[in-house]
Amino acid sequence: MKDFLKCAINGLKIGVIVAAVLIIFYFISAGKVSWRYVGITFMFSVAISTSISSFIQLVENYRLKYKPKNYYLIWGLYYLAALVGMTTASEICLFILKYFILKIDYILFSDPRQLLINLVISLVVTTIVGVYQTQRSNLELRLKQKEVDIIKLNQMKTQAELQTLQSRINPHFLYNSLNSIASLIHIDADKAEDMTLKLSKLFRYSINTQNEYVTAVKDEIEIVKTYLDIERVRFGDRINFVFDVDYDILDNQMPRFILQPLVENALKHGLNDMVNGGALQVKISKTDKELNLVVADNGKPFPTELNAGYGLQSTYDKLQLLYPDAYSLQIINEPLKQIKITIPLTS
Repeated sequence: MKDFLKCAINGLKIGVIVAAVLIIFYFISAGKVSWRYVGITFMFSVAISTSISSFIQLVENYRLKYKPKNYYLIWGLYYLAALVGMTTASEICLFILKYFILKIDYILFSDPRQLLINLVISLVVTTIVGVYQTQRSNLELRLKQKEVDIIKLNQMKTQAELQTLQSRINPHFLYNSLNSIASLIHIDADKAEDMTLKLSKLFRYSINTQNEYVTAVKDEIEIVKTYLDIERVRFGDRINFVFDVDYDILDNQMPRFILQPLVENALKHGLNDMVNGGALQVKISKTDKELNLVVADNGKPFPTELNAGYGLQSTYDKLQLLYPDAYSLQIINEPLKQIKITIPLTS
């Protein structure tokens, strides 16, 4: 209905323009102006244009809804719609002209010559409109295909960027872990083996062979605990690791490998020099529509001019790719030093 009204209004506009052009030529060429003729010309132009546009839109709605494959059927319907529209408008205008203005009897289809003129004009107008609509439809189809191609390219670009971010492991962490394993081999072989298996698990998770960019909260927590088990060999009892996770959100989805870089960042820049009494907390909670991720520690505060090193930069990049402009990341020093991420809640 909306398209029909829009088309009728466009037809009305065209009719007004055509009438204006005809009237201007009439004023220029006529020796004596007949306002009755001006009114009749305006009435016929507006009525015919509006009627043709409306009937053609009915055919267009049919074509869009049922998508007939017969090319000749579509064109035949267009010509028929234009002829019916023009004839209907012409007869209505003739009725008004004869019955109300000229005060003479009106007989339906009393002028075969006028019907023939209507047929010729309908053929010409429909051909012009049809060619225009065909070219416009082809152009719109090509534009839509281009848009689809651009979307696909953007998706591929996003996937590639996420894969790159997902596969990063801090080389310093790897270096320290391998040194710890080497030192444990002669002291506690079982512990060295356990640490090696945990390191393997961490790498397997980071490689992400299934190209999954979100995971369950419980899986992300497990991999952070695996990472901390490896780091605990180096830090010993200097740092107390605490997890505060709502039980009912364990199956909710969150970005893969979003917490580990932040935890690593806290250990490296905040707690690395603490001899004892260090505390690192990972807290995950939810509201009605949001998931809140918090990594807090009691180490050195964030500097005023924060350098977005690996931990923070990769987090920014990943959040922007997964939740464009639909997330928040806050870096807070007081009353508790923490990084808080808020993302849309998904099941």
